[in-house]
Amino acid sequence: MRVSIVFDSGFGHTARLAQAVAEGVAEVTGAEAVLIALGDGPVAWDVLEASDAIIFGSPTYNGLVSARFKQFMEDATKTAWTPQTWRDKVAAGFTNSGAHSGDKLNSLVSMALFAAQHGMIWVGLDLMPGNSRSTGSGDELNRLGSWLGAMAQSNMDEGPDVAPIGSDLRTAAHLGRRVAEIAHRLMPTAAPESPDLVPA
Repeated sequence: MRVSIVFDSGFGHTARLAQAVAEGVAEVTGAEAVLIALGDGPVAWDVLEASDAIIFGSPTYNGLVSARFKQFMEDATKTAWTPQTWRDKVAAGFTNSGAHSGDKLNSLVSMALFAAQHGMIWVGLDLMPGNSRSTGSGDELNRLGSWLGAMAQSNMDEGPDVAPIGSDLRTAAHLGRRVAEIAHRLMPTAAPESPDLVPA
């Protein structure tokens, strides 16, 4: 079972998130994670077509996905949307910004709509919001309280070796594991063999 993670990363923070997602995917027996960085050359459209699930990732700039990720979405029209090669594949998304809010939800909504237009099956987080009580802490999973996808926040004066923090990376890994588990559950199984009919 192949789960592809196609992402853009401006400064390395979203790439670190993508790696965490891949680590979560790899925790599921039989699941293979494939990282596709949009800044590394032509998109491997054949790999995406052969995938059982695709997880999208982009930094949030000015409340939107990056320009390079938007270009990927547009390029997918002829390659994947017209022939509907991603139809019924599992999809999910993650994003990162410098601000705690940064209007990251808008990026995830854009990804979810993009997936819906391709006939994909969107998977969100199944985590309660972390750090939402006086006794909570930023070390809890889903500390930014998102359900549509994994959100992370990276201080703008820190590199990807420091940010995002551990809880955001663990949340991303949880998303990767969840997508792989659901994709596995949705995979078609061989029909049971019918017993030979014996005349009475």
